Amino acid sequence: MNFLRLSDLDLAGKRVFIRADFNVPFNADGSLADDTRIRATLPAIRHCLDAGAAVMITSHLGRPVEGALAAADSLAPVADALSSLLGHPVPLVKDWTDGGFGVRAGELVLLENCRGNVGEKADDPRLAARIARFIDVYVNDAFGTAHRKECTLHALALAAPVACAGPLMTAELDALGRALAHPARPLAAIVAGSKVSTKLTILESLAAKVDVLVLGGGIANTFLAARGCEVGASLHEPDLLDAARRIERRLAEHGGVVWLPEDVVVADRFAPDADARNHDTEHVPPGTMILDIGPQSRDSLAGVLARAGTIVWNGPVGVFEMDAFAAGTRALASAIAASPAYSIAGGGDTLAAIARFDVGEQIDYISTGGGAFLAFLEGSELPAVAALRTRARTASRRIEPVPQFEHEPELS
Repeated sequence: MNFLRLSDLDLAGKRVFIRADFNVPFNADGSLADDTRIRATLPAIRHCLDAGAAVMITSHLGRPVEGALAAADSLAPVADALSSLLGHPVPLVKDWTDGGFGVRAGELVLLENCRGNVGEKADDPRLAARIARFIDVYVNDAFGTAHRKECTLHALALAAPVACAGPLMTAELDALGRALAHPARPLAAIVAGSKVSTKLTILESLAAKVDVLVLGGGIANTFLAARGCEVGASLHEPDLLDAARRIERRLAEHGGVVWLPEDVVVADRFAPDADARNHDTEHVPPGTMILDIGPQSRDSLAGVLARAGTIVWNGPVGVFEMDAFAAGTRALASAIAASPAYSIAGGGDTLAAIARFDVGEQIDYISTGGGAFLAFLEGSELPAVAALRTRARTASRRIEPVPQFEHEPELS
């Protein structure tokens, strides 16, 4: 992909603005529950500080009311976490959009929750122009929010003097580009979830690209029903059978195939202690629900993935949270880990499965983006990435005129 990278720039003495993704979870007592997203941005921060830049970093957190930031919406806990990780204080700056604060070369400040700024959600170019006045380099290192068209993700990238991708964003785009734009063949994509309707555009997009489309969960049940199989009381969408057949035809047009289980694990109720039994997909008993793939299917799927050149994984193939229905997703995770293929995985349930079955070290790339990862699979243009691509063009200029402001951050 054509975009400027942070590593391409001379940052000495520059005022660098980093847009990160610090939308982290909290415990009931208000303490930080997981600092993974904060740690993921440390390479960008350290690179800029080591280069002698004056560094400003911000993120959204939750869904605050613009212009009325509440205490619960504050990035103060993130400032504390950054201070601990970096080994020195990281000041939190409020009311920062006019630049009335100081930051010196080699220093870092955290700018309060950007979604508290009026105009952030609306991608207001006037707000972007105000911020652009006091920065030299804009860095987007927040792939997880790249599908959102908001001021500090899109308009500011267009208005800043220079706009580039940080190391986390760069790694995501390189990995996704390798997996989907220039994949080693065969390309296998695993897409699972409760409903075809929620991932219909993803399935239609992948049908034109992949060699094998592996389906699981309620999505697989709908495709089984479209083939004429009885699926009992399983979650499926009868009104989308034609859509399922259309996707299969589209794959067949270029020699691709849909992989579906040949045997499944069923139960008469959705519960951890339900009586789980194996049946082939032609004989699912009435009143039972398909909750996992069976042993023959596990072996078949492992064979498909062993022969793949590239694997894209989004979703479990069973209700892996319950031990009785976890064998299929465990086998899937192990097969991906053992495959010589280049593998990339993303999505909340997928990350939970990777953690449960401890295969993270064997997956080539694990995406930090949920919605952005899915949008990329859909083939959608991510607004934040589109802005970086625009700014990478030789003739690119700042989109908005930059007004003069009374305050400018101190740089010495």
